[in-house]
Amino acid sequence: MFKQILRWAILGGTLFFLVKALKDHWLEVMSIQIDAMGWAILAIATGITLLAHIWAGWIWTWILQELNQPIEPLQFIQVYLKTNIAKYLPGNVWHYYGRIVAAKNANVASNVATLSVLLEPLLMAAAALIIIILFGSQFASNNTNIVLLICQFLILAVVLCGVHPRFLNPVLRCLHNWKAKKSNQNVKPTISLTIERYPLRPLLGELGFLGLRSIGFILTLFALVPLQLGQIPLLLGAFSFAWLLGLVVPGAPGGLGVFEATAIALLQHRLPVAVVISAIALYRLISIVAETVAAASAWLDERLTKS
Repeated sequence: MFKQILRWAILGGTLFFLVKALKDHWLEVMSIQIDAMGWAILAIATGITLLAHIWAGWIWTWILQELNQPIEPLQFIQVYLKTNIAKYLPGNVWHYYGRIVAAKNANVASNVATLSVLLEPLLMAAAALIIIILFGSQFASNNTNIVLLICQFLILAVVLCGVHPRFLNPVLRCLHNWKAKKSNQNVKPTISLTIERYPLRPLLGELGFLGLRSIGFILTLFALVPLQLGQIPLLLGAFSFAWLLGLVVPGAPGGLGVFEATAIALLQHRLPVAVVISAIALYRLISIVAETVAAASAWLDERLTKS
């Protein structure tokens, strides 16, 4: 009951914030014009966002390989891209469910399939935290002192240690047991849901994924307004923070609403609000188009391969 109330409260709050921001700046938003160069930049942003999703699918194959699974990367990238669009369904878990089922059908052990799906968003969140810690001061404060820098690097050390098997394995077991209990499944205590070595390559891959997504967002802004090189760290930190909240906040399928509201709140005092609103709306459209094209391409490629 409380979870449902929390979801509706988050949804209501984000919608109210977004509607109010759009209402207050409607005329400025409508006055924004995109020239031919701007449309070309938006097309490039769409291509980079598409590449980011393909890259994320490849990282999932790395995670499975870290778990000693002899898989065919192309097949699992196709599965990842086809299921990714399901994150917009209510519940925000159906893309994970689809990947687990597909992995099990490909003779991956059930516990390993579950572990790979649990590990992927955890590494994504760790990568986002790393970027936020490195660039977060750009939107948190104008005055950076040595104490803040020390605190940031201490938090960074905690994040990097947090994905070490010694600390991550107990968390993964708890998540798996909680998920199984929620699904009314019987889990044997002998199931080994662990990783054997530090997932450095997947973590670096997730940093690349966030980097590509950030570039897509920055290019979307650049299509509307000139940007300065010094603004890039600010935009990297703000995007990563908004994206992370969209990932972890409940009741937001695909981060819808949460990402937009957070990005507006972080950037509205650094850039023209109408530009920020327009860029965020365009970037959401770009993301959905890229994910749809990726899913359709994966489906078509799978059909052509089978025929």
